[in-house]
Amino acid sequence: MNQEKIGKFIANARKEQNLTQEQLAEKLGITYKAVSKWECGKGLPDASIMLELCKILKITVNDLLSGEKVKEKEYQEKLEQNIIDTIDYSNKKISKKNKLIYEMIMFFGLGLIFIAFTIYPSDSSWGAIHSIIGLVISTFGFFNIINGKTIIKRIFLGIGYFMIGFILLLLLDYSNVVLNKVAPRFSYLIETGDTMIIYKAPFYNVYRINRNTKNEYYIIDTQKKYTEDNIPITPFNREKSGIENIIQYKNQYVGNNSNDSHLIDNLPLAEYGYVFEIDSVNLGLTIDYHITDWYVNENHYLEKSLLYNSVSIFTLIDNVEQITFNFSSNTYTVSRKQIKELYPNFKNIVDNGINQNNFNKYLEDKMNDNNFVENLFKKIFAN
Repeated sequence: MNQEKIGKFIANARKEQNLTQEQLAEKLGITYKAVSKWECGKGLPDASIMLELCKILKITVNDLLSGEKVKEKEYQEKLEQNIIDTIDYSNKKISKKNKLIYEMIMFFGLGLIFIAFTIYPSDSSWGAIHSIIGLVISTFGFFNIINGKTIIKRIFLGIGYFMIGFILLLLLDYSNVVLNKVAPRFSYLIETGDTMIIYKAPFYNVYRINRNTKNEYYIIDTQKKYTEDNIPITPFNREKSGIENIIQYKNQYVGNNSNDSHLIDNLPLAEYGYVFEIDSVNLGLTIDYHITDWYVNENHYLEKSLLYNSVSIFTLIDNVEQITFNFSSNTYTVSRKQIKELYPNFKNIVDNGINQNNFNKYLEDKMNDNNFVENLFKKIFAN
């Protein structure tokens, strides 16, 4: 069916009846833009007005669909061909409309996935549920878009679309976990302990330690080498305060304000705010915390923090000799000599450069031993 030919035929027939596009449109109860669209070959009259159009233009439907006046001897042949062409045109129009609908369904599913990733928090199961629902909807749309292929090919392509989409969801979720340090959406098992939550996701586990506290941190275990018994646990935010991070602030001299500030900022108690000053003559460091000491000593947190901070600073700043920790009610002072003499295995931490394994073994791990912390704190910080 030649739409351009039909369009020119409508235009000529209209002019033969001395009608403008506006006049013809008014007689048919449509807009003149529709008439213009036909005559430009960009569409065909709707079946509901085709008989009325032919009556106005004094032509037959067979003439209209042929795009010319049909000779009497060719009438039957043209009629049969026009019926076939009309059916084909209608089928293509329906197919195009259906394709548009299924494309909208496919993109609606993708939009649902986007909303699930942006609205729901990562530890909400609804994010994963709505993502999967969105992927199923999108796969349904895709399956119907490829309607021209055999059913076997459509099934294989649909399964492939779903599998690729699911893998991309897992990769996107993993990237979000690594970059933003959050719980995975696609965890098939969640185990809740006293101090942590374990999320078991495909191909990796995530440990959420010190959950719902200021010192919450995550460990992403892609090799699945950890269990609840051997996972590194510290009462502090390990990502900030762990030796793997703070070792970058190692310096020979106290007095490098930028370096000292970054180090203190990553150590425990900094979350409550602080200011510091340096005594260059006596090689001392004073840190004034914006908190009362007893307020933060639940489960010996203050004692653990002061021990950890003291050993860390004496380990990372070579020439500092004394540290004073000021709170609104009390002051605690410690010297390098006291730490060297009283802190067990301090020598193993600092000898021959900083030994990170020994740091974790003799300092970080020891902060989980309340008896060790309580007894040692009394010896070092005795007034």
